[in-house]
Amino acid sequence: MMGERTVMQEALFYSFNLEQHVPADHMLRSIDRFVELSGLRPHLQPFYSSTGRPSVDPELMVRMLIIG
Repeated sequence: MMGERTVMQEALFYSFNLEQHVPADHMLRSIDRFVELSGLRPHLQPFYSSTGRPSVDPELMVRMLIIG
């Protein structure tokens, strides 16, 4: 839609800082110190298509499975 903006768009966005919402002694922080999954993405690269809708990040998926 063309024309002058009459509503401020800043109201559509919010600031979220994970460090402020997860306590320092939370179990997830201790798990994160020991789980190293950075090599997982290149290892699984051949199984992901380069076309179409992007899939869930494999590192994120494994982290969700561990926590779940």
